[in-house]
Amino acid sequence: MEALMIVFIVLLVLSGVGMIIFILLHSGKGTGISDMIASSLYSTQTGTGIIEKNLDRITIILAVIFMVSLIVLMLIYPQGSIAQ
Repeated sequence: MEALMIVFIVLLVLSGVGMIIFILLHSGKGTGISDMIASSLYSTQTGTGIIEKNLDRITIILAVIFMVSLIVLMLIYPQGSIAQ
């Protein structure tokens, strides 16, 4: 495999796993995994807005990295063009 292909496959896998983790950390209606883990960190609702904003930003960045690496792999290596 070429180095470019390896780099983009690693980016695709890491961003995919990161998206799964950060999506699970989002709190739905007060019953998310982030509330179970970080309930001792904040007792009032003052810090939750900042935490949710950061989770949103990280998730969006990971989604963009995922989509860009997927599109690059699709354009550079169309179906059936990789010889093993």
